[in-house]
Amino acid sequence: IKSLPYSCPDQDEEQLDLKQETDTLMEIPTCEENENSEADLNNQQSFNVTDKSTSTTDEENGDQRKIRDRSHVQSVDFHMGTESDKRPYVCEECGKGFTCISNLKRHMTTHTGEKPFPCEVCGIGFSQISSLNAHKRTHTGERPFSCKICDTSFSIKSSLKRHIRTHTGEKPFSCKVCDTSFSCVSNLKTHMRTHTGDKPFSCKVCGTGFSQMSSLNAHIRTHTGERPFTCKICNRSFSHKCSLKSHENLHRREDFFL
Repeated sequence: IKSLPYSCPDQDEEQLDLKQETDTLMEIPTCEENENSEADLNNQQSFNVTDKSTSTTDEENGDQRKIRDRSHVQSVDFHMGTESDKRPYVCEECGKGFTCISNLKRHMTTHTGEKPFPCEVCGIGFSQISSLNAHKRTHTGERPFSCKICDTSFSIKSSLKRHIRTHTGEKPFSCKVCDTSFSCVSNLKTHMRTHTGDKPFSCKVCGTGFSQMSSLNAHIRTHTGERPFTCKICNRSFSHKCSLKSHENLHRREDFFL
């Protein structure tokens, strides 16, 4: 891998979604600007050759025009090359390309499982310093990202972006099987399991598989007997939130007929 004299800046925190909006990492496209700008300057200087003599022959002027034309073609070839080689650093594991070697190194931790940044409070490890910084806010309660429409605050910038889509109605993530669209990529991934039949969340007690973690958590209560959802009217408890809502509707009907 080609080495660079400096590393790219850290990726913006919006890359992280804490396991949700990953695989859409934004790379910083400025790693080789210094090299490119120097080459551009050289090409520009060779292109802007001027004839200072007022007594040159037509033949000499023709030769100089050819030199300028050749320089122009080289300049075009150079820029075409940079356009086609925007991601020269390629992961040998999955083939994904990156504009900076530092982004490639950061990506490689997703394959190696390396988590060199541990939380000093709870010990959880992270592969990126930006992920650790976002996690720290779960301990401090800090929510620096606020919605300008409704003032709701979030600890992660990507959470704010997903929230804003509830105002705009934007659904940029589409299922390639049935064209159903979603506002966040995690919902799309969950939906895709309805097509693939994948059930990655298994109960450790009975082995039943589920396509969503929330479904597994609800199932586990059938083993533990936990009933965390309580009716505020009669104090009856339920293991599922939907069961509580159905029960509350009974109270509303009773009030309607009174």
